[in-house]
Amino acid sequence: MELPEPIRRRLGDFSRTVFVDQTRAQPSPEDHVRFLGHNSEVVSSLPLQMSLFFNMSFFPLWWISEVVMLHLKYPVLPDYYKFILITIVILMTLIEAIRLYLGYTGNLQEKVPELAGFWLLSLLLQFPLILFQLFNQAILIQPLERGVHIVLAVFILTQVNFNCCFPHSNKMNVQFEKID
Repeated sequence: MELPEPIRRRLGDFSRTVFVDQTRAQPSPEDHVRFLGHNSEVVSSLPLQMSLFFNMSFFPLWWISEVVMLHLKYPVLPDYYKFILITIVILMTLIEAIRLYLGYTGNLQEKVPELAGFWLLSLLLQFPLILFQLFNQAILIQPLERGVHIVLAVFILTQVNFNCCFPHSNKMNVQFEKID
């Protein structure tokens, strides 16, 4: 079953206007620079991006192991530690999602405020919470928990130590000085 000729012609015209027409001349690199609006180098951090990718891949495993271990040791924990640990898991889940989003956005789009938010969430909220879970013996730390907490702490430390904001802020300063 074929399409009627008027519909086929309209679809062909539409596809030629929307998609690239191979019969037209290709734009020059200068046209690309004018179109895209930038001609400077990219300063996104590849090590930070790789660490964020592996952290995002690891986080579901951390979350599942944390919930399973919390379920197993919940009956023997004191009431106040039950409340504290459930609150920490909920907070860490929310903070980690926001933190990874800010890290990806700030690094790939070269936005300094998002990277600063990522850095602050990592250093001021996520790292102390993971250290509490790693070193507080009263919460009955299991070997699986210790392992996944160490891996998450290493991810956070490496991401903070990549000096993620400095290349972007230097680039922004140079662009600002050109405007003046």
